[in-house]
Amino acid sequence: RVRLGLCVLLSRHDTMNFTRLRFLLKETDGSLGAHLRKLEDAEFIKVNKMFADRKPVSWYRLTSVGRKELSAHIAALEHLIKGNIK
Repeated sequence: RVRLGLCVLLSRHDTMNFTRLRFLLKETDGSLGAHLRKLEDAEFIKVNKMFADRKPVSWYRLTSVGRKELSAHIAALEHLIKGNIK
């Protein structure tokens, strides 16, 4: 659920920071970080770490691989919802 939510949010925005993603998904830092790491390891997302006012800020974006996989997953869900199971 969380990883799908992350991919959907990132598909709608060029980039989003960790704090905004955490707020929207209502996840803890640890949980969100673990999900983001898995998506990053799978090359679905890229992270850009920088500093703003001397504080670390991580910005995430969906990669082309992530967009392709998200589209395939949504198509499979739509297929399932429509009852096209054989």
